[in-house]
Amino acid sequence: MELSVRTRVPAGRPDLSRSTVDARTRVGGQLPSLTGMRWIAAFAVFVYHVRNFGYFGPGHGGRLVNWAFGAGAAGVSFFFILSGFVLAWSARPTDQARRFWRRRLARVYPVHLVTAVIAAVLAYTLVPGLRPGSLNEAAANLLLVSSWKAEWWQALNPVSWSLVCEAFFYATFPLLYAGLRRLPARALFAIALASGALVMFLPWANTHYALGWTLYSSPPARLPEFVLGVALGLLVKAGAWRGPGLDVSLAITLIGYFLTAQVAPEYGYAACTVIGLSLLIPAAATTDLAGTPTFWRHPTLVRLGEWSFAFYMIHLLVMATTEAVLGTHPNYATAPALVATAATFTISLTLAWALHTHLETPARHLLLRPWHTHGLLRGVRLATPRRSTRLGSVMPHVDHPGRR
Repeated sequence: MELSVRTRVPAGRPDLSRSTVDARTRVGGQLPSLTGMRWIAAFAVFVYHVRNFGYFGPGHGGRLVNWAFGAGAAGVSFFFILSGFVLAWSARPTDQARRFWRRRLARVYPVHLVTAVIAAVLAYTLVPGLRPGSLNEAAANLLLVSSWKAEWWQALNPVSWSLVCEAFFYATFPLLYAGLRRLPARALFAIALASGALVMFLPWANTHYALGWTLYSSPPARLPEFVLGVALGLLVKAGAWRGPGLDVSLAITLIGYFLTAQVAPEYGYAACTVIGLSLLIPAAATTDLAGTPTFWRHPTLVRLGEWSFAFYMIHLLVMATTEAVLGTHPNYATAPALVATAATFTISLTLAWALHTHLETPARHLLLRPWHTHGLLRGVRLATPRRSTRLGSVMPHVDHPGRR
């Protein structure tokens, strides 16, 4: 199935304005602000887990961390919406489903596999709490299907449940994109509104009708966030996005973020923040396309954003290991809690840099090299033509929307 992007604008869809076209040419279509935002989202998840691991006691420090990062799980919702946005934004004219899936596999699986192996080693040495209940559970995690079974949602590396959701999103994207890319702007706006409404409705329905669904880690339940991102990406790509600016969008996002503490837990992971995030991501993208400098484009933030996937995948394993030293829920006073947090952060960030530099990047390049046969047909390329493969290898991933 082709993931093509029409060069002629369909009837009913507004064309890119001249200013947007000029901006895309000037910045190469890059969206570095989104990469910087990825780091903030990953850091929010990190401190959310610091809170859950009980580094801070019930004093002023603990209350501050709970107030500022108690809704940190919303960072994963940002990842899911951004995933759909970037994949729709970066889809190319000659893309095919199998090439797309190959790029996604090359992008996420090496880090997933290595962190799963690290988790398995820890499970049978220092951190028995990571030990899977069965070989089937471990295999399901390696195959990125574990969170389809609620009891297995935190198999091996606990954060990999979100990769199971991403794998499902990737599986659906070719068909989803083929259907949505032909729609006019009004239909895309309607789909975005319906997807956002569904994110807010599902927790209510689950509670009101006592359905017993595990919404947080269920791939189908998180799909509306991805579909929302795809619709938003297509709107921005078509020059049809009409929304508030970056500052207003950020303010709305923060209101929803802090509102999370005031609602029931089942609403906290996405329902309160989905409106703000659905405004913030397109606002950041259009700001980049206009060439307007932003805080989010700072080189340090962008570099950290490039490491954010590896950081996300390793940080909880570091925290689980430190429990062997600190004990479970140490509940320190503010000063020692800050020291423990800083040490955990430094170790996690160092390992993230190593994973990104020495595994993630070289493994992706290796897996995206043109395939060749062996023996009698050695030297005959069986995969895609050189140009298509080269373009596919640098297609921006959700983790690096600033690269093309």
